[in-house]
Amino acid sequence: MKIDGYTRVCGVMGNPVEHTMSPAIHNTLAQALGENLVYIPFHVPAGHAGDAVRGAYALNLLGMNVTVPYKRDVVPFLKEIDPLAETIGAVNTLVRTEGGFKGYNTDMPGLYRAMSEDGVGIEGEDVLILGAGGVARAVAILAVRKGARRILILNRTLEKAQRIAREVNGLAPAGVQPASALALEECASLPGDRYLAIQATNVGMFPKTEDAVIEETAFYRKVHTGYDLVFNPPRTRFMALVEENGGRAFGGLKMLLYQGIIAYELWTGAQVDAGLAEKAKEAMHIS
Repeated sequence: MKIDGYTRVCGVMGNPVEHTMSPAIHNTLAQALGENLVYIPFHVPAGHAGDAVRGAYALNLLGMNVTVPYKRDVVPFLKEIDPLAETIGAVNTLVRTEGGFKGYNTDMPGLYRAMSEDGVGIEGEDVLILGAGGVARAVAILAVRKGARRILILNRTLEKAQRIAREVNGLAPAGVQPASALALEECASLPGDRYLAIQATNVGMFPKTEDAVIEETAFYRKVHTGYDLVFNPPRTRFMALVEENGGRAFGGLKMLLYQGIIAYELWTGAQVDAGLAEKAKEAMHIS
């Protein structure tokens, strides 16, 4: 690719950011679509999120992705925030507008797009979420917005799960209270018997690849489909346990792919079809 005075720049800001897969996604898309655009990682020191946002705008960057630990820190420095990102309370994509950046969250749309491609729906499902951190909260918001019948949040600290359940119930239609919470140690006595389970903690992430939040067979027998949002390794212990007990299992790499694709579409106005998505997937070395 020729880089010249017309080349647009996008990137990802985070700390750490050295091992990001995002350049493989975006540079593959740009090359395939003939866009004069490059994407690079930016290591932003602690306490400098605002400086990075202002500097990116001053340097005429077309857009930025935002990863840990800055998804909340950037919000005060934005000109505007998309309603979904505002509800979730976290931003992972900045889109250049007149006078400043607009913040979006493409993580949950990316998960939903990955699930849709895999033939997994949320509407009418009993959705079980493992964890009660920021990612679990976002997944719960996605579930209520997409019409889940029941949302059950399991966490070691019950109070954190209860807090998310109350918030999610506040987003549900009037008279509907789909969300509830359960302590993790009660996992073997779940009500119902067919769940779409979403693993929203970092348990099982490299290098501790043999770990799983739950080991009990009785739990996994109630999971018809499991999604692990961990993407390294591509096949986690959670996924293996789901499959061993008769369920379908999917990992977080495709979510990572589609959150990047959606960001690229926001920056450029391009529409990324399935064939091009596959090229970007191959560039990430997704197995």
